[in-house]
Amino acid sequence: MASKTALKAEHLETLGARRLAELLLDITANDATAKRRLRLELTALTAPKSIAPEIGKRLGQIARAKSFLDARKVNELATDLDAQRRAIVERVAAIDPTEALDLMWRLVEMADAVLERSDDSNGRLDKLFSSACRDLGKLAEAAKPDPIALADRALSMLEKHHFSSCENLIETISSSLGSTGLQYLGQKLVELSKQPVLRPADEDREVIGWGSGGPIYLDQVLGSARESMIRRNLKIIADLQGDVDSYIAQYSKEARKQPGVAAGFARRLLAAGRANDALRALDDAKPVRRNLFNLPWEDARIEVLDALGRSDDAQAGRWLCFEQLLSPEHLRSYLKVLPDFDDVEAELRALDYVERFEYFMPALAFLVSWPALDRAARLVTRRAAELQGDHYELLSPAADALAGKYPLAATLALRAMIDFTLIQGRSARYRHAARHLLECESLASAITDFGAFESHVTYKTRLRVEHGRKTGFWSLLS
Repeated sequence: MASKTALKAEHLETLGARRLAELLLDITANDATAKRRLRLELTALTAPKSIAPEIGKRLGQIARAKSFLDARKVNELATDLDAQRRAIVERVAAIDPTEALDLMWRLVEMADAVLERSDDSNGRLDKLFSSACRDLGKLAEAAKPDPIALADRALSMLEKHHFSSCENLIETISSSLGSTGLQYLGQKLVELSKQPVLRPADEDREVIGWGSGGPIYLDQVLGSARESMIRRNLKIIADLQGDVDSYIAQYSKEARKQPGVAAGFARRLLAAGRANDALRALDDAKPVRRNLFNLPWEDARIEVLDALGRSDDAQAGRWLCFEQLLSPEHLRSYLKVLPDFDDVEAELRALDYVERFEYFMPALAFLVSWPALDRAARLVTRRAAELQGDHYELLSPAADALAGKYPLAATLALRAMIDFTLIQGRSARYRHAARHLLECESLASAITDFGAFESHVTYKTRLRVEHGRKTGFWSLLS
């Protein structure tokens, strides 16, 4: 049964309204932020139409402030601004959605000025402004502003503000912009891209850093940021409009040759029913070699080949990804397409290939995850010299998986981690190595034949001889 003194709403109610009011006044006596919160609540209750001017007044005060905010003051301001934000959404919007939308715009538009004078290392203010930006979408839907006016205000903010809090602004308000607002905003961004960035006279240019090419000027950075903003948002608009060609046009010819970028093109073209164009985009950016970084390109090409009815080529792509990258996902996809019984034979062939794979650790990772633990155990005992004890993230779960039926293989994996820790003197890992040695001792009774490997007693004795002075390790076993 919960204590009646626990701080829960139902327990506090027993104090009575008068006593709670007195306590609140006492608690908030030296807390300006809490006092403002109480005033907001009182205003909402007694004069709801006055809450919007109160919020507007507070936002104006914050926007005009110039003093630097340390971490403590940042937390206070974040709490204050969040109270204003929630009051806009919960109180003002219920009375006047248009007023609520305007207030939220004002809150969002002060992001740059506030962040520039703040130590927001914990990210509280950034999260606050991101939440406020998301609120714009809901409030715009309720207020139903003119799409052109909404687009103009969005453009003004995109031009003037450089922090990431509202980098998804257009997606947030896209439903309220509609096709008219999106088209207009896209045109305005294109017009802005054609306007030259104003460069101050040489003697007035502000140097903000130095690079290999000499000084870095503020106007250069701002110009680059503007260009990046325009391209990013034109891509977003193109995506929202389903205009793949406009999306692709925002990338340079060099960028279109990047496999990851081409994969994005291909998926968009495929969704638009343009599989042949998707394949051309991919082939124009064919990677030099297969690796994990290029998997999005590989996967996109397989999807496109399937869409074109080239199932044999798609299967060949899946098998190559499996062979070269030991990708379980690609092997499963390959087997899923095969007829019954053919898949069993193909799986055996694939697992044989993994056991013979040149690189030991990826092969072990594959067999454990598949799972094919009998093969994983055989791999470990046959190629034990290739165990790399610093791969804790693989060997620890492998040992756990093998321990039940294959205690010798599990022991060898544990010994590899112990040996690495002691040979390299990794004292921070002594606790884990000691646990692994105890696990080896537990497994020893289940091993009837150590074969060519040391028994547990012999192994532990050797550790004592070679690492006896590592008292930090041995003390954990006493």
